[in-house]
Amino acid sequence: MPALRVTVQPGGRTLVNVPTILHTDPRPVRESITLLGHDIDVEATPTGYTWHHGDGTSRTTTRPGRPYPAKDVTHTYQRTAERVSIRVDTTYTVRYRVDGGAWTPLGQPLTATGAATPLQVTEAAPVLVSPRR
Repeated sequence: MPALRVTVQPGGRTLVNVPTILHTDPRPVRESITLLGHDIDVEATPTGYTWHHGDGTSRTTTRPGRPYPAKDVTHTYQRTAERVSIRVDTTYTVRYRVDGGAWTPLGQPLTATGAATPLQVTEAAPVLVSPRR
């Protein structure tokens, strides 16, 4: 099954105490092979996403998230970090058929471990200044 990569908004850097948007781009997998003289069709559909935030926390969703302005999947970091590695593990529901027959579900879902995406978590501090005249 294909391993998916997390897209982070804002990319590369984020702030503590501000929701960071996460999303991925899933696609169903459809393959056909011939095995021992039989045509085998396989379909794998992404049905679950486990988001590993790189700070020791994770969250499981049934949606792949969407880019800004949607905030389907977010994470708020509590501490700064020079680098965290976030990833999404994708769970696929798989079914197959032989020689164009009825579809049969595979007994259990398959999970693909996603590639790590680096992220820096920084902190912003307000600064009071006098207006220029």
